[in-house]
Amino acid sequence: MRAECVGRKVRPLILGISAGLFLALAPMPGCRASTAKGGAMNLSSTSFQGSRIPAKITCDGTGVSPQLAWSAAPAGAVSFALIVTDPDALVRTFVHWVLYDLPAGTRGLPEAVPAQGDLAGGGRQGSNDFGNIGYGGPCPPSHSPHHYVFTLYALDTKLDLPAGATRAQVEAAMKGHILARGELVGLYNR
Repeated sequence: MRAECVGRKVRPLILGISAGLFLALAPMPGCRASTAKGGAMNLSSTSFQGSRIPAKITCDGTGVSPQLAWSAAPAGAVSFALIVTDPDALVRTFVHWVLYDLPAGTRGLPEAVPAQGDLAGGGRQGSNDFGNIGYGGPCPPSHSPHHYVFTLYALDTKLDLPAGATRAQVEAAMKGHILARGELVGLYNR
C-alpha cells in the first residue's frame, strides 16, 4: 500500500496488502509527510484489516486503541509524539488521540493503551475532541467512509507538557523540533 496526496489530504491506494497490515508511509510529492529537518519513518499496524479499521477499535466496538509499530528514531531524536485525526469530519478536523513524550527507544504501542494521562514506560496522553484523555475510536455519522490519519513525529526534544494537553498545545510545542514523521491512514464508515 502507498499513500497518494490529493491536495492536502492523504488517500490510501491499495496496491497489495499483507494479511493484517496497512501501510501509508512514504512522503509523496506535495505531501506534508516530512519536514525541512528530516525525512519519513515507517508506521504500521496489525490491528487493521487492509485499509479498513475494524469495528473493535471504533465506537461500534470496544473502542480500544490499535496496535502500532514504527521504525527506529532518526539520529538526535529524544521523543515521539502521535496525533490521530479525522480530516473528513463535518465541521473541522476531529482529534481522536494525542500522545507525546514517548521515549526515543519506543518502537510501538500495544493494542488497548489504557486511557490515563501518564503511561507506564514513559509518555503522556492528551485530550481528544470527545473531551477525554487517551484514544477515542472512530465514530462517524452514517455516510461515506472517513479517513483516520495517524501521524507519528520524531522530535529532538521532550515536550514536558502536562497530561491532558490538546492537539494545538502539542503542535505548538513541537514547532521547530520535528526530525521526521510517518503516516498511516485507515478508513471507517458505518
